[in-house]
Amino acid sequence: MIIQFSVSNYRCFRGLQTLNLTATGDKSLPENCIDTALPGLSGKRWLKGVGIYGANASGKSTVLDALRAISHLALSSASVTDAKEPVRHIEPFGLCPDGPTPPTAFGLVFVADGVRYEYRVAATRERIWHESLRAFPDAREQVWYSRDWDPDASAYEWTPERPTGFRRDTQLEGYTLRNMLFLSKAVANNREELQPVYDWFKERLRFLDLAAHRRISHSFTLNQLKEQAEHAQQIVALLRHADIGVNGAGAIENPPDDETLEKYINGAPEEMRNQLRNRKWLTPELTHQGVGSSSVRMPWPTESAGTQRLFALAGPWLDILHKGLVVCVDELETSMHPLMVRELLRLFMCPKANAKGAQLLFTTHNPLLLDTTLIRRDQVWFTDKDDEGAAHLYPLTDYSPRKGESLVRGYLSGRYGAVPFIPTGLLGNTPAAETASENTRGSHE
Repeated sequence: MIIQFSVSNYRCFRGLQTLNLTATGDKSLPENCIDTALPGLSGKRWLKGVGIYGANASGKSTVLDALRAISHLALSSASVTDAKEPVRHIEPFGLCPDGPTPPTAFGLVFVADGVRYEYRVAATRERIWHESLRAFPDAREQVWYSRDWDPDASAYEWTPERPTGFRRDTQLEGYTLRNMLFLSKAVANNREELQPVYDWFKERLRFLDLAAHRRISHSFTLNQLKEQAEHAQQIVALLRHADIGVNGAGAIENPPDDETLEKYINGAPEEMRNQLRNRKWLTPELTHQGVGSSSVRMPWPTESAGTQRLFALAGPWLDILHKGLVVCVDELETSMHPLMVRELLRLFMCPKANAKGAQLLFTTHNPLLLDTTLIRRDQVWFTDKDDEGAAHLYPLTDYSPRKGESLVRGYLSGRYGAVPFIPTGLLGNTPAAETASENTRGSHE
């Protein structure tokens, strides 16, 4: 479970931006909240999901990209063997090239195996400047380690000297390269205390990119149909209730011809070639309600993009709910009807379907989701850019919308920002542009 995520100096974000998933005192839609008791945070609840709105290139996808960046960095930096290799996934704000470049910073508060952790990283492309981990097994904070680069001493300062709940290893600290995270290095060296933190990034955090230019694979759903009987029933039920005319789903073998197969595996290692030659080439096959009570099997390529997208999403979506994972979804509504997206969100907020506290962070342009019978006001966030090109992240609650206020109307009218400002049209040839042009000519005559 994520409680809070912060980022600064990353891509379009210059200053510190924070996404907070702590529920406010709003009493509406209590089923949209997670009631997990945490030491030191009594009486708090956490949101099952947040939606991020914004104009194109305003930074909403960057929020999820930043979370993906710190996740990949935590999981992969132990594989670095050359201290001169640039730190991966560090992409600082690029619109002030002549100014000083502070480190890119990430901060994440999350819950793994029932314990709250706070993990912070600050880095440039050359080195890690700061890394720290705090644990809260009870109400009192335990600083397990803090690592800070001292440029005057050309060395790292490690604190505290005698941490509570964690055993220092000065030799391992010395082996941690400047472009490597200690978390990753320590887990690679069997430090079991840090395994829950590492496993949270590896196993509990997922990313789905549903952007139009992305092709989401249907293989996960297909495997669920073939290997998980309980999940297969739920996948079929989801498709049946989606009102797309589907009343059954299965898989058929559809191997490519020999010539196509050889082109596909050309250049692959011999062992992989043999695996590909002997594998079962499975393709989804959906049955549709036909005339009368008949069922008609349709070839997979003839299915609509929306049907294919929903099938591909069904397996991962249900798996996330079953396991109580955290999922980040970019452009949730792509190729799907707005009412279908509403039902996917409604399923996520349902206490019965989401009994393990799964969380959803998603970006969207769809104003129809701004429905207070579907999501709470504190579940809506926005991104917008200032005149210098820096993006800002802020919640709808900053505007204190009144009870009963139309959030759709307020958003589309620009009351909350986060919408394109195009007063004279894309080519500047609207009546407003012509009026502006005439006024300009008149001022010079």
